[in-house]
Amino acid sequence: MALWPHVTPGIPDKLFERSPGIPITKRETRIAILSLLRLNPTSLLWDIGAGTGTIAIESALLCPQGKILAIERDPDVVNLIRHNCDRFRVANVEVMEGHAPECLETLPGSPDRVCVEGSRTAKVTLQRVWQQLQPGGRVVATATSLDSLYAISESLADIQARNIEIIQSSANRLETRGNNQTFAAINPTFILSGEKL
Repeated sequence: MALWPHVTPGIPDKLFERSPGIPITKRETRIAILSLLRLNPTSLLWDIGAGTGTIAIESALLCPQGKILAIERDPDVVNLIRHNCDRFRVANVEVMEGHAPECLETLPGSPDRVCVEGSRTAKVTLQRVWQQLQPGGRVVATATSLDSLYAISESLADIQARNIEIIQSSANRLETRGNNQTFAAINPTFILSGEKL
């Protein structure tokens, strides 16, 4: 039986293999990112800064005829993503080791969807990605600080992205602490998206 046999997004975080210090895009934020990507059945998605591989894996499950390139700079993280791909039995994710934005020119194909997660070089990365993005393609980027929010927002304006949306994802989860149940906040994330005409 498949680890996630459903056709809907929202895989619980606990089903992914994790390593200390390696970020994971939380389920609630992941669902928002996936909705803003607006994937097609045959999308070519570049997931830049893929972390644990959650966006790449959920996208692969939603688009089994599509192709997902998960790009990470750390070899240990690359291996973790590959392990998670094996756990979820996805065969349409190619995991690549590389530093963005330098590695972008060597990636195969021309994407119609791009996700930029937690990149310190998001501004330059978005400018380079835009040159390779197909007309009608969409880009989604995340920011966890006001500095990165400003940089990504400015970059989307510079590249003349259309239909720009900015949302802040914040959620609380019920947790048991000792004998009490309480709501614990998940770190808020800004999610920015735009499309190329």
